[in-house]
Amino acid sequence: MGGKERLDPESETARTVGALVERARVAQRAIDGWTQEQADQAVTAAGWAIVQPEHNRMLAETAVRDTGLGNVADKIAKNRRKTIGLLDDLRGAKSVGVIAELPELGLTEIARPVGVVAAITPSTNPGATPANNIINALKGRNAIILAPSPKGHSTGTLLLRYMHAELDRIGAPRDLIQQLPAPVTREATIELMRQADLIVATGSQTNVHAAYSSGTPAIGVGAGNVVVIVDETADVLDAARKIAASKTFDYATSCSSENSAVVLEDVYAPMIAALVAQGGVMLDAAEAMQLSAAMFVHGKLSPEMTAQSAPAIAERAGLARAALKRASFLMVEESGVGAAHPFSGEKLSPVLAVYKARDFAHAATIAGDILRYQGAGHSVGLHSRNDERALALGLELPVCRVIVNQAHCFATGGSFDNGLPFSLSMGCGSWGRNSISDNLNYRHFLNINRVVRPLRVPRQEPTEAELFGAYRRKFGA
Repeated sequence: MGGKERLDPESETARTVGALVERARVAQRAIDGWTQEQADQAVTAAGWAIVQPEHNRMLAETAVRDTGLGNVADKIAKNRRKTIGLLDDLRGAKSVGVIAELPELGLTEIARPVGVVAAITPSTNPGATPANNIINALKGRNAIILAPSPKGHSTGTLLLRYMHAELDRIGAPRDLIQQLPAPVTREATIELMRQADLIVATGSQTNVHAAYSSGTPAIGVGAGNVVVIVDETADVLDAARKIAASKTFDYATSCSSENSAVVLEDVYAPMIAALVAQGGVMLDAAEAMQLSAAMFVHGKLSPEMTAQSAPAIAERAGLARAALKRASFLMVEESGVGAAHPFSGEKLSPVLAVYKARDFAHAATIAGDILRYQGAGHSVGLHSRNDERALALGLELPVCRVIVNQAHCFATGGSFDNGLPFSLSMGCGSWGRNSISDNLNYRHFLNINRVVRPLRVPRQEPTEAELFGAYRRKFGA
């Protein structure tokens, strides 16, 4: 998708998108004077629109039916948990008017809306991700237009129906939340990106790259390919339980689901046994080769295998072993990294590649190689009782998050037992070719204005001797 392409401004697509954007601008201007209380009321309304149990179930069922990805029970849990967590994060957060007074610096910070947000959302999370973006946008008094995947459009339509009913309840303009009409085309998405004030792009890297090249300020997030290291000090039973829970949740639709486990050889056998006890089935070499041929067609991950149950994946690959019909997830032993070893990449399915490492340094090297092949910048997991090793990974690996002793897909997007903001979009920094390295949150949907006053006590200009003296003495300059 080439973001620099431009449509004829008189084309039907340009006019259609332009009309949506103009309606969004009118609605946004109508709430530009909202108080913090009114913005927070809209946030709560949008949150209730998806958390309301009947709505949540309908959204989850529609998503699974029309995308064919994941499962209803986990989508219900995801929709609720991500929204509840986000609402908790936003309670008391200032996003209107003066948000900070820094008298010692002579600065006053004022939050202003960015305007109209274009939200590019994936088929893997067609309910939770748009809801997250909508809530963050409303927190900053913005309007938002969704550009869903074609398969996710029906879920988005239902979500907007619920959202609009809640906006009606509080007397807010419906046009604050809109969606591109079906069928969602490449041209319409590009045009929306061009006309909006800010783009938030989650999903395919094609869309993310198009967002960055659109000419509009953009926040895109990188691809996931999470590696988790299990060292010799780990509680292997706890690690296996958490990895299995994360690997199987919603059939691994999350970019934060573990794709590879690098296990130190001292605990390799008990760790594999623990994973088997959690429902994992290790494939033999012939089965792994047969699965690889079915999963990776012409070197690319087959959509037929994405976000399906382990038994369904095994059946589609022609694997008939009885144990596979009861498997929660599949495991393949791997030793290499790169295109010749496709299991080293992102799989978006309950399939886990397992590596054996000689020691922790070797494990870190394997993890780094995997991340540089696919998933640079996203995150790495560590199960260990040695906290210094977490710091070592943060200092050495190309990742923005080191998730310690947690189920990765629940932790990296924010959790009630860690300090990360709740989000479904994780920035990957320059490693992932992203403009942010943190979890997407409400502050990314704000313009911050700064009133600058003279300091009460001006700073003293330093002398050259203070700045350069030590340097000149050391190096003879």
